[in-house]
Amino acid sequence: MTTRERMYRILNHKEADRVPIVDQPWAGTIRRWIREGMPDNVDYRDYFNIDKVERIGVDISPRYPAKLVEETDRYVIYTTGWGVTLKQFKEEDSTPDFIDFKVNSSAAWQDAKKRMLDINEGKVDFAYLEANYPRWVENGSFIQADFWFGFDVAHSWMSGTETILVAMLEEPEWVMDIFDTYLTCCIKYFDMVWDRGFKFDSIYWPDDMGYKNTTFFSKDLYEKLLKPFHKRAVDYAHEKGVFAHLHSCGNVMNFLPDIVEIGVDILNPLEVKAGMDPLRIKKAYGEKLSLHGGVNAVLWSDSEKIIEEIKRVVPKLKENGGYIFASDHSIPNSVSFENFSRIISTVKEVGSYN
Repeated sequence: MTTRERMYRILNHKEADRVPIVDQPWAGTIRRWIREGMPDNVDYRDYFNIDKVERIGVDISPRYPAKLVEETDRYVIYTTGWGVTLKQFKEEDSTPDFIDFKVNSSAAWQDAKKRMLDINEGKVDFAYLEANYPRWVENGSFIQADFWFGFDVAHSWMSGTETILVAMLEEPEWVMDIFDTYLTCCIKYFDMVWDRGFKFDSIYWPDDMGYKNTTFFSKDLYEKLLKPFHKRAVDYAHEKGVFAHLHSCGNVMNFLPDIVEIGVDILNPLEVKAGMDPLRIKKAYGEKLSLHGGVNAVLWSDSEKIIEEIKRVVPKLKENGGYIFASDHSIPNSVSFENFSRIISTVKEVGSYN
């Protein structure tokens, strides 16, 4: 089966030949695998014969000037199109330090909003799509539209966590305007993409609403401020006849009834180490919600423990379709080439429907 055929069966809660395998190695992980024996001129997905999900992105940012501020042998400080000043360390797979946020108030937001709503085709890389889309279709890839809206991207990539959390209580109209503007821009640009003939199979958006054991904000705030925009995105996807795929790190168990109610088709990454319980979620919502992930990334560098965990959870998660195999976050560079090879072999074995 092609990836697209496999994904459609699984996401319609039917059995396929095997569970799809869709994960994200870090850049340093790929470099490690090449050092340890993987050919450096091949897509790792081809090498391991796992599934290909291709992504269409658009630029909805205010397009503030991106410039280099400082560079040393250890780090680079630069500004982004979102008006954020970042310090990026040069160590392998490092996490940036967020130094400053230009859009740090409702007043500053007005300029960013005006810039974002300057809708034009130049913010979509149609040349890239024209060069690559035919090959994706020919190869039977599953094609994903990368939406960019919600709490996570507003606080982490534009305004800062404290600013947005305080505003959710003190200036909720501003926060909802951010969510609305981001989503409106995504819809306008992906309508352009769709109307130019570049169809997609799902929309996907990252909206990390939780951390270890709980959420960043209450269920009441979710229902009042953010849920309406999640529902609007889901409705947009379903009007197009495609799937709605929500990525939310951390523990969002408390939000699951709402997520299922609005019709989200796929939930990722089911972060076990934060308190998510994939088997419990499968039992409660498996007929309506497809699960993507849920295999504890902490175990992936321990060959015996990860194989034992895969054999424990995958046979149950794959029942009646509705499951895509992945770690519960991404694949860190602590995972060796040999270990990943064993993982994939085991998943294909226990995740088979034959």
